This record gives sequence, structure tokens and C-alpha cells, in this order.
Amino acid sequence: MTIPAFPDRRDTVIDADVADLAASFQHLITEGYRLALVAAHHDDAHDDHTESIRVVYAMVAGPPDTRVEIQVRLPIDNPVLPSVSAVSFTAGRFEREMQDLFGIQLSGHHQPARLVLHQHWPEGWHPMLHDAGPPPPFDNETESYPFLTVDGPGVYEIPVGPVHAGIIEPGHFRFSVVGETILNVKARLWFVHKGIERLFQHRRPVDGVELAERISGDSAVGHNLAFCLAVEDATACTPPAPAQVLRGILLELERIYNHVTDLGAMGNDVGFGIAHAHTMRIREQLLRLNARITGHRLLRGGIFPGGARVEWLPDATTLHEIRADIHEIVDIMMANATVLDRFTGTAVLATEDAAQIGTLGYVARASGLDIDARRDHPFADLYEHLTVPVLTDGDVMSRFKVRVAEIDCSVDLLIGLLQQVLPGDYHSPFNALAGPRHGIGLVEGWRGTIAHRVEVDTDGNLSRVKIVDPSFFNWPALPVALAGDTIVPDFPLANKSFNLSYAGNDL
Repeated sequence: MTIPAFPDRRDTVIDADVADLAASFQHLITEGYRLALVAAHHDDAHDDHTESIRVVYAMVAGPPDTRVEIQVRLPIDNPVLPSVSAVSFTAGRFEREMQDLFGIQLSGHHQPARLVLHQHWPEGWHPMLHDAGPPPPFDNETESYPFLTVDGPGVYEIPVGPVHAGIIEPGHFRFSVVGETILNVKARLWFVHKGIERLFQHRRPVDGVELAERISGDSAVGHNLAFCLAVEDATACTPPAPAQVLRGILLELERIYNHVTDLGAMGNDVGFGIAHAHTMRIREQLLRLNARITGHRLLRGGIFPGGARVEWLPDATTLHEIRADIHEIVDIMMANATVLDRFTGTAVLATEDAAQIGTLGYVARASGLDIDARRDHPFADLYEHLTVPVLTDGDVMSRFKVRVAEIDCSVDLLIGLLQQVLPGDYHSPFNALAGPRHGIGLVEGWRGTIAHRVEVDTDGNLSRVKIVDPSFFNWPALPVALAGDTIVPDFPLANKSFNLSYAGNDL
């Protein structure tokens, strides 16, 4: 297959017949591309096309940053899509999502059960269609979810959730256990699917920022930057170099405060509360720095289409002191026999499993996958000397150590970036060019690669925004890591070592 080139864009678009989808997809996988997202669109009749469902498979590779999109059109009255789930596990999950939200019928899918809409959602109502209307009354509200039943001598089930202690969002875990050993886990999510992608529709691009920053609260910078990059890609807007530097600074600050929090939380889950107390102290210090930088503790308000702004920036001495403080806590944890025993060999995600599932971020890098969007899909020339930490054991200890190494990497990046810019407001003129136009933003958020794809209509408004948090890729890996050798008391620790977002998944 020959891939056509479009020299005025860094991505290539292939309009494929439905019959050619599988071959085109397989070719790109063979050539080293990975699936970044799949987005469905309900297109009205215009430009010689009848009303249809358009499905876009966004494939990426790098370095160098290369992007290819495969587009297929399905008739609105019979939208049958041949599944590529046999080639890509993640594609199969995107297809099930489209089945629920757009009414696409899947042909050849190995597991075509609902994914997003729980069984009490009415059959035949698909909320992302233009004419969906308000939801009909729920039905089957007392029907039990068909969890896999594991039978055998001494096997029993433990249900956990969907309501949990603390303030985390709901998710249900069903454990099949013998003694204390976990045989099988099913994670059931989407209890609070919020319809965020639909909320973007018809907004001006600049008005999408406040929504992007709230997709997953601890990833305000990552998601907003991915959204702004996608908008800028669609509208041919290039922010000035100082704005790009500020964006890199904000992204690393977000990475550090989240990783620090997780280090202590993992210690807390094995009863080492002193580590948790001290990392929360450092987290508070970082959040107060954030508030001075952008006016918000979670770094909201610093990035917008065409630019970035900050009110203040920390100095290198402060960052060195914070790093030394973190390493003192890490050294104390690594000298504790209980921490070492509980972390080592727990909830192992093998490299082959991590690759087949399509994991991203520190979960992938702790299992031997060398992937990082800062290097593979850089949004600016900031990462020439970036060294990505990669470990191979795939256990809790590896996910802990990767976070520590990434904090060091972020501090080094910050010290270099801070020498290149002063506080201020740096932006290029931004005009929402009339469409139809599209763009993709790829950002290495602290959990992993965040992807946004936007389309702009003929009035310059957002007609479609597709959002992918790395948690969508990583949630299926958690049950795989848990099953087989992990014991039930280690579930909180294993879960925290993944630290997946419910909000980023349940869009």
C-alpha cells in the first residue's frame, strides 16, 4: 500500500473503503505505527457526501513525529464496521465505545459487549448522534452485570466499590479469589460518564480551555495543552518560542507534584505512613508554588490557544532543594524491609502483556516499553537531550523507581528551561479559521500520552473533540497484573502503583 503525502501538513489522510480498512490498519501496524485514538463523527449531508458515520483511526510513529489517519464512511442507516480488534486490543475497545455512543454495528469483534453504557441504558439510544435527543427512561435497573464466574474448590468472590472511601470517583472491582490469591479481576467503570466530548461541540476554540482543564483535575496542564496543540494544528497557529518554553515548564511541574504524591501514597499502602506524611508536605509546597506561577494550585490558566502566560517562576535552587528532599524520603523508604518486601515482585505486568494491551506512560516504561511523547512527538524543540527512564521488571517497585527517575528528569528539564524565559504573557494572534479543518495534539502527561483530536466547522466552531487519557489504555492492564500471584491485601498498593484516572476514562 502506498501512503499519499500532503506536504503542507505533518499528517497524512487515507480515505479507505470499508473493505480495505483491515489491510490499511495492518500495514501501518507492521510499519511501526501505534493507534493513538479512534474517533467517530456523525456527518450531515454536504460536499457530495450523504449523511454518514465517519470513523477516523489516528496512527502515530516517532521519532520523527509521523501521523497517518485512516478514514472510512458508514451509511447512517446501516453503519456496519469491520472490526480490527484481532490486530489491536485497544482498537477493539475504541470500537465498543463507538458502538455504545454512535450505534455503530461491529462485524467480527471478539467481544462486542457494551463498554461505556451500562445495561440500564435503553437499547437503541446513542447519545453522540445529532438526533439522539434526551435519554429515554432507564430500564433493566435491577439486572445484574454478567461478571465472569470462576468456579472451583475454595474459590469465592470479593466485590469492591463502586463507592470507595475518600473522594475518588466510582469504579467496581470483582475479585475471584482462592485463599488470598487473586485468580481473576474485572474492573467495571463508566459509572459517571459525563458526556464531556459533546460539551465541547459548538464552542469557540478559546472557550474550550476551561473544559479541557477539567477533564481530569490532576492533569489540567496535560489535557489543556493537548487540546490547544490540536486547535493550533487545525488552525495553522504557531505560538512564539517563549510560550512553548513556558508550556514545557508547566508540564514538568505537573508531573513532579503528581509523582511525589504517588511515592508517598504507595508507602502509605504498606503501612509506612511517615513517607506519606512527608510527600504530602512536599506536594503542598509544590501546589503553593503552582499558585504563584499561574494563580491556581493545579496550574490552570497558564496555557491557551496561541500562547502561554505565567506570573512568576521558581529558581533552580528551589528545585534542587525539593529534589534533595524527595530523595531523602525515597532513601528512607528503600531502607525499610517491609517496603522492599511489599513492592518487589508485586503485581507484575510482563513486557509482552504491556505491549499487547498498548500501555502508556510510567506503566509502560516500568515494563520495558520505551515510549514517551516528549521525545516521539515533541510539540517544540525542548527535548533534544531527554533520556527516558525504562525498567523491565514490571512490578510495583519498577513503577515506583520509574516515578523517581522521572522526577529527576523533570527537574533537570526545568532547570534548563528556566534559563530560557522570563515570566510574562507570550502569544501569537489566534483566529479560529473556518473549516472544515482538523488537528491532533499529543502530550506526555504525567500518566502517559494524552491525545486530543479536534475538528472545526465552517463557522470556526468546534464540531468534534475526541479525548483520550492514557488511563483508557492502561485500565485493562491492571487486572492482568493482579491475576495469578497477587494477594488481595496488595490490591490497594498495586492499584496505586498504576494510579489510573476514573475521570479521564469516564468521559
